[in-house]
Amino acid sequence: MSAASKLAPAAAPFIAADVGGTHTRVGLVRAGAAGEHAVTVLAHRKYVCADYPSLSAILADFLAGAGAGAGADRVAIACAGVVLDDAVINSNLPWRISLSELRRELGLREVQFINDFQAAAHAAQCMAPGDSTLLTPGVTESAPGPVLVIGPGTGLGAAVRIPFRGATVVLPTESGHTAFAPGNAREIEILRWMRQRGAHVSTEHLVSGPGLVNLYDALCAIDGAAPSLRAPAAITQAARRGDATAREAVLTFCALLGGVIGDLTVVSGAKSVFIAGGILPQLKDFLDASEFRERLLNKGAMRPVLERVPVRLIENEQLGVIGAASWYLEHAQGA
Repeated sequence: MSAASKLAPAAAPFIAADVGGTHTRVGLVRAGAAGEHAVTVLAHRKYVCADYPSLSAILADFLAGAGAGAGADRVAIACAGVVLDDAVINSNLPWRISLSELRRELGLREVQFINDFQAAAHAAQCMAPGDSTLLTPGVTESAPGPVLVIGPGTGLGAAVRIPFRGATVVLPTESGHTAFAPGNAREIEILRWMRQRGAHVSTEHLVSGPGLVNLYDALCAIDGAAPSLRAPAAITQAARRGDATAREAVLTFCALLGGVIGDLTVVSGAKSVFIAGGILPQLKDFLDASEFRERLLNKGAMRPVLERVPVRLIENEQLGVIGAASWYLEHAQGA
């Protein structure tokens, strides 16, 4: 969705921002020259959203900092959600985003918006092999076809990249808002507990950073224990120390993520999957002990198909910035 009727030429440096519910990452970027990656990041900073009153304040700080953004008057924003009547619709942001207000307050010539996982899907094609970890040992090669990019962070995002006539089409989704589907008796109990807190229990209520806390709280309530951990990192650390409830929460999270990936792979016909950062890099050492792989494959008649789909974890702090920039450059060059 666009905030300007026509994209400007993209030869000069511009700003790309990856806006999340917890952190915003901002980069000064340009198109890569011959022999370089498609996107060159000239400067990069990570901000804690809660420390700033608005996205405008974050971008103003970046533009003012050490001359990093001197002369840059174009911004490409990657953010979860959609734009409706100039405003970004997103339930996880600490403040409202209006594209026209950003343009006016910062004196920008152009502000463009792209869904964050649409950006991640664009970035995935720019990543070097060293930026990803294979999560499906022995399954490395994929058939030509759609690519699923998914990531549990403050919410759960996903997009599908589809090859089309020598180029790619990226379909953003709001899959995190689909209804949670339990896969065993314990998860049915978790769903019952979650339904006491709201009529609609979405997938991202349990498969996200806050979702890990919900899982821990639910398990404590079901077992009659008082929850003592309030953050995903604290739950993960306790799981490593041997806390039984924290460990069950983490292993359940991994299993649920595997199930969601399997579902979305079946729906999209994806031939390969990239998990784009989020909370998973802090949990990846739990994957082998969990039912992540089994739940991914446990889709009835589709199991033999899913057994051939490689799954990789991308670990690159600049993923969203690179994706927003890659999308912008692709569209600018076609303008």
